[in-house]
Amino acid sequence: MRPRIRLAVRGLLMHEDRLLLVNAWPGGVSDLWCAPGGGVEPHTSLPDNLVREMKEETGLDVEVGPQVLVNEFDDKPRGFHQVDVYFRVFAARVALDPGWRDPEGVVTERRFVTRGELEALRVKPSSLAAVAWGDADAPGYDPLEPILR
Repeated sequence: MRPRIRLAVRGLLMHEDRLLLVNAWPGGVSDLWCAPGGGVEPHTSLPDNLVREMKEETGLDVEVGPQVLVNEFDDKPRGFHQVDVYFRVFAARVALDPGWRDPEGVVTERRFVTRGELEALRVKPSSLAAVAWGDADAPGYDPLEPILR
């Protein structure tokens, strides 16, 4: 079976030294958290895809800043490989509307977390905290990791 490679974009939105996270799997299937974002639609720029995904998954309008990380996930038994491109994003309004709903039904929880809170959560990629908080040793490329559920 030839592996399917999926390209996705994710946004790192910081507010008052907190990072915005979303649930990674719908319906309480997992306790895994990640940065908001999703699959890239062909013939649309990565930043334009990220603006759309951030609106869908968080209800927020964002401006896309610099690219900060490329991360890969792998599920070899299923023949799946995903490449995530992370960007810093900025929003004039960061209040999370409690009435918001993800039109795709994937994201059901959103929250801003401190670095200490993030370290107590199950998150992917493993370099998320270092990249989000701009650590001097934060990688620009995070090598292939197994997909978690």
